Amino acid sequence: MDLTGKLLAAMPGMQDPRFTRSLILLCSHSDDGAMGLIVNRPLADMTFPALLDKLGILAPHPAKIDVHYGGPVEPGRGFILHRDGYQTEAAVLDITGGFQMSATLDVLEALADGTGPRPALLALGYAGWGPRQLEGEIADNAWLTLDGLPDIVFAADAGAKWAAALRHSGVDPVALSGAAGHA
Repeated sequence: MDLTGKLLAAMPGMQDPRFTRSLILLCSHSDDGAMGLIVNRPLADMTFPALLDKLGILAPHPAKIDVHYGGPVEPGRGFILHRDGYQTEAAVLDITGGFQMSATLDVLEALADGTGPRPALLALGYAGWGPRQLEGEIADNAWLTLDGLPDIVFAADAGAKWAAALRHSGVDPVALSGAAGHA
């Protein structure tokens, strides 16, 4: 099963507080494990202009981008999630469903001068799983898998993304239970 490009919505019974009501876009998923970015947790204490300043990047016309908590792994590493079709000489990871991910300074510099990919989401850190770990968490009812929709991933209201993704898939967030049933 390859869930690349899918969304993971944390179930109400999620035990790890770092992932409560999280919505994660899976950027890669294989037999070796999985990697994704939390797309609904903007950081209150970090702005895009402040991050650019910290990196020494001049920002004459910076794009308006929220900086998100992408997950607990490598929190000092940045990732730019954007729609597919952006052309750059640097490495870009193509993700199923119309997404690309970049992790290079040239894309940050393009966003700083207003010529970068749009829409875009910047995440610090990522969520990662070892081989078969994610499949086990899904079986244990920690995550609900949903279609990865750019309109939801890049929506302006980060706080509404989790419920919007569930509703789009026909799931009433109020009706979700944290308990798993096994027959």
